[in-house]
Amino acid sequence: MRGNRVLADSAVTALAPMIWGSTYLVTTQLLPPDRPLLAAVVRALPAGLVLLLFGRVLPKGIWWWRALVLGTLNIGAFFFLLFVSAYHLPGGVAALVGSVQPVITLVLAALVLGDRIRLPHVLACVAATAGVALLVLKATAQLDLVGVLASVGGAICMASGIVLTKRWQRPVNVLLFTGWQLTAGGLVLLPALFLLEGLPSTITGTNALGFGYLIVLGSLFGYSVWFRGTDRVPAIGLSFLGFCSPIVATVLGYVFLGQTLSLLQFVGAAVLIGAIVLVQLTPVRKAVAEPELQRTTS
Repeated sequence: MRGNRVLADSAVTALAPMIWGSTYLVTTQLLPPDRPLLAAVVRALPAGLVLLLFGRVLPKGIWWWRALVLGTLNIGAFFFLLFVSAYHLPGGVAALVGSVQPVITLVLAALVLGDRIRLPHVLACVAATAGVALLVLKATAQLDLVGVLASVGGAICMASGIVLTKRWQRPVNVLLFTGWQLTAGGLVLLPALFLLEGLPSTITGTNALGFGYLIVLGSLFGYSVWFRGTDRVPAIGLSFLGFCSPIVATVLGYVFLGQTLSLLQFVGAAVLIGAIVLVQLTPVRKAVAEPELQRTTS
């Protein structure tokens, strides 16, 4: 029964990274070129303001700075680094570099949340990295230092955001909590947008379509589903669900960009899916069980 509930919550939460798997396609095909800050701000701020208008509740007390920290990690810095990596790296290379995120999450969850590092989780991290490599990495892929650093930075931001979100526990409903973070993340990036990039002289219909897709599906829907999952899915499980993105990105590349799929890619996808399921079904244990803590302190 517990396994079915865990898989159901994980399946719903996985919708978010599946949608985010289209980010590379949308960025390269629909958005203005070389505009990572514009893409990040437009994706975050309008969606956040809509949710704030809908909820009409601002953070209180300690949640002013907590919302700012989470908004910066989960949204502002992550979006910016994601789009930088998308502009500087092929999607496959970015996905492979970003596969270090579960390892970072595993360590942070142990340090901050007291989650015990278990052998199945470690094996799943190794298998997932191998699966991503088989799925998306090609011999002709080119490395770019800026893109690699941005991808690693994005992984650190997302892992930190997952763990802190689990640690602090949202004080309001999921839509309002999502709105706080999207707004904070967008506002953090807004000064940098005007100082470093500025606004483009024109926005085409194709650009507007791409931005609309990222706002509605990528942010309003995607992050509402994702932050719902932070209440129900363990930190390491959330991190592994992010691997749904390269699977979807590969399928979209095949469908829309005429890319081919090899036997090794199918093997990589199977390994990746197996690693995701293994982590969802492996219970997370605390370093010290709660009953033991109670006995020692009583």
